[in-house]
Amino acid sequence: DVDHDNESLILAGDLPQGSLVCLMHADTDSLVQGSGDAAKEAHEMRPESAKSAAILVSCVGRKLVMGDDVDEEVEAVRDILGDDIPLAGFYSYGEICPFSETDMPELHNQTMTITYISEKSVA
Repeated sequence: DVDHDNESLILAGDLPQGSLVCLMHADTDSLVQGSGDAAKEAHEMRPESAKSAAILVSCVGRKLVMGDDVDEEVEAVRDILGDDIPLAGFYSYGEICPFSETDMPELHNQTMTITYISEKSVA
C-alpha cells in the first residue's frame, strides 16, 4: 500500500532501511492467465487414466488485487483440469520455495501454486 501522508510504501514484510525492492503491478487478467498457465503445467505432468485431485494455494495478495473477481482464477484452473478433478485450496500469506536463479529459499508473492495428486493402479 502507499502512505501518501508520509510519502512511504507499506510492504507485507519487514525490510531493513535502504533495501532494494522490486515493485510490481498486477491486474485480474494477468493473474487469471497465470493460474491457467500453472494448471496447464500441472495437467501436462499427470499420468494418463489416473484418479486425481488438485490443491490450489493462492497468495492473499492476489485476492486483494482481484476483489470480487477472485473466482475467475479457480475457474481458469477448472477449465484446464476438468470438472471431474476435485479441487481444494486456501489463501496463503506468500509462498516460500527455492528461487530458480539461486536455489535458495525465497518468499514469493502473488503466486498461485497447484499441487496435483494422482493415483494410478498397477496391473
